[in-house]
Amino acid sequence: MKAIKFSRNPLLSERLPLWRRRLVLGVLLAGFTVLVGRSLYLQGINNEFLGDKGRARFERVIDISATRGRITDRHGDVVAVSTPVRSIWAIPEDTKLTPSQSRDLAQMLDMDVRELNRKLASERDFAYVKRQLPPELADRITALQLPGLRQKNEYRRYYPSGEVMAHILGFTGVDDAGQEGIELAFNTQLTGKPGSRRIIKDRRGNVVEDVESISQPVEGKDIVLSMDSKIQFIAYTYLRKAIEEHRAKAGGIVVLDARSGEVLALVNMPTYNPNNRVKLVGAQLRNRALTDTFEPGSTMKPFAAALALEKGKARFNTPIQTAPGKLTIGTATISDAHPHGVLTVAQVIQKSSNVGISKLALSMTPAEMWEMFDALGFGTTLKLGFPGEVSGRLRPAKTWKPIEQATMAYGHGISVTLMQLARAYQAFARDGDLTPLSLTRLDMPPAIGKQVFSTQTAREVRAMLELAVLPGGTAPKAQVPGYRAAGKTGTAHKLEGGAYANKYVASFVGFAPVSDPRLIIAIMVDEPSNGKHYGGDVAAPVFSQVMGESLRTLGVESDAPQKPLQVANAAPVKEEM
Repeated sequence: MKAIKFSRNPLLSERLPLWRRRLVLGVLLAGFTVLVGRSLYLQGINNEFLGDKGRARFERVIDISATRGRITDRHGDVVAVSTPVRSIWAIPEDTKLTPSQSRDLAQMLDMDVRELNRKLASERDFAYVKRQLPPELADRITALQLPGLRQKNEYRRYYPSGEVMAHILGFTGVDDAGQEGIELAFNTQLTGKPGSRRIIKDRRGNVVEDVESISQPVEGKDIVLSMDSKIQFIAYTYLRKAIEEHRAKAGGIVVLDARSGEVLALVNMPTYNPNNRVKLVGAQLRNRALTDTFEPGSTMKPFAAALALEKGKARFNTPIQTAPGKLTIGTATISDAHPHGVLTVAQVIQKSSNVGISKLALSMTPAEMWEMFDALGFGTTLKLGFPGEVSGRLRPAKTWKPIEQATMAYGHGISVTLMQLARAYQAFARDGDLTPLSLTRLDMPPAIGKQVFSTQTAREVRAMLELAVLPGGTAPKAQVPGYRAAGKTGTAHKLEGGAYANKYVASFVGFAPVSDPRLIIAIMVDEPSNGKHYGGDVAAPVFSQVMGESLRTLGVESDAPQKPLQVANAAPVKEEM
């Protein structure tokens, strides 16, 4: 069969139908017209689409951090401030480090090299390597010119006072948000509002152009505390000494301005350094003065005496028979450490007689006592706005048995916080009224107080509390050189598993100068275990030291002779428990 060349193939001589040629040409022309039209539409009329797509690839809106507000004490001394730091971040797919580079970087960041490699092996587009580094360290890392690593400007909170003000200030987290204390309670005011800017970045995260400012950051507001840094340091120093001397488990101290209700100092032990929280445990974080309750013991006796005076059941010098040092109520017996015989109401407080105060309490109805405790703020929170503040325990009066009414008069069967106890003593330091407490400085006259006792009753109990601090009382070690002081000791067994254990809480609450009370100080020492456990031996000396130095710091005029106190021959009367 003769071969036919391709160029002479008969099929090539066949001509396409005219209509088919025109159809193909029309389709091609139509497609070209659509493309031209679409191009003109996108580039000339609706050019936003392509612009948005382009900007989505290279434009970014970044946040501009707002500086967190400062926290200062009442005199303007800064106690919390945000300092600039830098965080190192990476684009993992672009960060290809040699083993030597990884080791060097991990050493500079104080990280385990395996942890570093794990972060850089992430499949995410963004990963923090380490946050809140000092600027000088960040500059040294930048000098290494490691591929894929970038820096971000941030802020870190710094606390100049360290552990001295840790429990009142609290701290912030890695994102500069409040986690504890004032930092958490006032987080909204302190935080401010971040701003934003539009920038152009390349694919490696480098900023090519700063386009525009969208919004300016609104800086956080400063908070001025009621705290006095000098008094805070004094309280911290002497409480710490007492905890160490008596080998106690914990302790707390609160200093109030008797006139305004401002909290001038608040210290808890154990404490922590908010600038270094690597090895924190829960016990260090607890603000015990507001979050822990305890049975206050004999520090409650003045309230029962005040109610008896207020209700006309007794007067300052009304005699009360406390012999033979025991009082049986139902199947239970209340005892004094040793019989006192006949005591006046003032001496019941001075000698801290359980029998005497129980008889006074039982002369009143449970409802009357409950109403007084409630008016003093026991059983409810003080509404300071502080995180974790608790209300304590005050059972309804209708559930009280006679023995419970008696024991509550000397601080058993009721639980309070140290701050509640300090505030309740305002009624004696002032003329029978209570003002709201404040953690921030008051730049206006304090609110009108709520009257709990009459002025006469408050002044009579104030005189009783002064007797307790003088020789013959339970707290001669609470005397303050140069000032007349008043107060009451407390020693209570601790409740464990529903039963009283052989462990104690020693406490003291008092105020000075008696002629015109300026400061109220409440101290609690939990489980002293170095041979002494009475409030007169453990807590009263702390009161004397803190009160004396604080009054001198404030420039309060002396109202007593400047002479050595004679306490060596006036051992404190042991208060009943």
